[in-house]
Amino acid sequence: MIYYRWLDSPLGRLLLTSDGKSLTGLYLQGQKHFPDQIAGWQQAEQVDPFGQVQVQLQEYFAHQRQQFDVPIQLQGTDFQRQVWHLLCQIPYGETISYGELAQAIQQPTAARAVGAANGRNPIAVIVPCHRVIASSGKLTGYAGGLNRKQWLLGHERAVHRPKSSEAFQQSLALFD
Repeated sequence: MIYYRWLDSPLGRLLLTSDGKSLTGLYLQGQKHFPDQIAGWQQAEQVDPFGQVQVQLQEYFAHQRQQFDVPIQLQGTDFQRQVWHLLCQIPYGETISYGELAQAIQQPTAARAVGAANGRNPIAVIVPCHRVIASSGKLTGYAGGLNRKQWLLGHERAVHRPKSSEAFQQSLALFD
């Protein structure tokens, strides 16, 4: 069974989905790849972990939380899950390029595939795909819209000064 709940946020309405134990989706209303199969799902306000997700998102939007610890279940290909796992390692307020992320998974020619996996991330904000940018520093490719990506990065940078790319690469090496 897939459970769902709507939640209002500074980014607009969010659709949360759960299997009853873990968060399986966090979608920005109107984003690319928004689920169109809500019929047959069960709306539920009190299913785990919706309450915990709501509290942690409120804390994040109030600048009181920089990391999430809600149980998540990422469903995708092995490659997608590998990319999404690395997204969770990008520190709050930091950014990395698609090429750097491809290098971190030891597939330096896979920047486009990394971008495609990033765009299919089923758990926005908590799995921070908004922290991936073009190697030129431009904001590109956000399923929720570039205005939301810009807002999220600005929100995080308002309380966190980014490290250099070299410092970030060193922190990623810790996860190899």
